[in-house]
Amino acid sequence: METDTFIATFIKVYFIALGVIFGGSLIGGIGAYITGDAPLTSIFRMANKLKIWALVAAIGGTFDAFYSFERGIFEGATKDIVKQILLIISAMGGSQTGWLLISWFTQEHVSQ
Repeated sequence: METDTFIATFIKVYFIALGVIFGGSLIGGIGAYITGDAPLTSIFRMANKLKIWALVAAIGGTFDAFYSFERGIFEGATKDIVKQILLIISAMGGSQTGWLLISWFTQEHVSQ
């Protein structure tokens, strides 16, 4: 992602996180169906469990984030810290959007 502009990276991070939640949950639901579990309930539960992993996958692992923070603190590159925080916010937004779509799809949050 080094050659991309920041805006392009920001958008890619959002959609990677969304895809991890949405795709992982739906594919996991197929596995739940094959094993005889309730697929919609399993999809909803997997979406909850995948949120943190979507963040990690979208920002490219935790070591890049820590390196950017370290460079920002010790070398005075505050621009890197701000960029990394914005990328984390973008990944959180994509993760939350994916979870919300799964929540609407499964309607597991609706109490009777």
